[in-house]
Amino acid sequence: MATYNKRGYKAPKPQEEKVENEFEEVLETGDSTTAEVFDTLDETANKTEEWVARNQKPILGVVVAIAVVTLGYFFYNKFMVEPKEEEALSGMYQAQTYFNDALANAEAKDSLFNLALNGGEGKLGFIGIAEQYSGTDSGNLANYYAGMSYLQMGDFKNAETYLLKFKSDDAILNAMALGALGDVYSELNKVDDAIASYKKAAASNENDYTAPRFLYKAAQLALLNNKKAEAHELFTQIKDKYEDSREAMNVETYVEMTK
Repeated sequence: MATYNKRGYKAPKPQEEKVENEFEEVLETGDSTTAEVFDTLDETANKTEEWVARNQKPILGVVVAIAVVTLGYFFYNKFMVEPKEEEALSGMYQAQTYFNDALANAEAKDSLFNLALNGGEGKLGFIGIAEQYSGTDSGNLANYYAGMSYLQMGDFKNAETYLLKFKSDDAILNAMALGALGDVYSELNKVDDAIASYKKAAASNENDYTAPRFLYKAAQLALLNNKKAEAHELFTQIKDKYEDSREAMNVETYVEMTK
């Protein structure tokens, strides 16, 4: 029997129903995946809580240890280092006064350097300050001045000992200490060590005053000891990098001489 469509009748759209069913399946799958994620997070959180519960004492011990170290460092600096620093500064003032007077008074320099090193007027000298206040900035600086004092007095072994103990982040002081070590090694006829120390002094602070000065010392020492190629390199460095320095005035002659 033939079947006729009635007016206004629309056939169902199977494709749309299929899309809606697929969308519902995706939603259901999404809900399932989200639930699994939250279940995993809950499981991880539970395991973490269990681990923390089992390890409460070790964790607490670590926290307490960190707190103790932090507080200990604070109190050590506040009540040990700072008072020692103040005491050391008081002694340094007098020792530096002797040191400066020695530089200005050639006739009495040895006696004044001895006072600077060993102390006077009830105050410690550089040696005592370096020993008693090691670990402080003043104690470290005392090593530098002790080394420079011994260098001025011609006691190169002691000068080397104290200058090697000195460590500084100050670019100028570090350069001066390395340059002084170069002078010490030069006097002790340790030519290679002297040249190396002068080079380090120049490289540590490339200013127009100390750098060309120490390069020039290194170049002259190299030239005197038949290290012509090294001398040429150093003289050329002065010529190229420090043309306005005092050392560069006649350096062209040395550059040509050492070719």
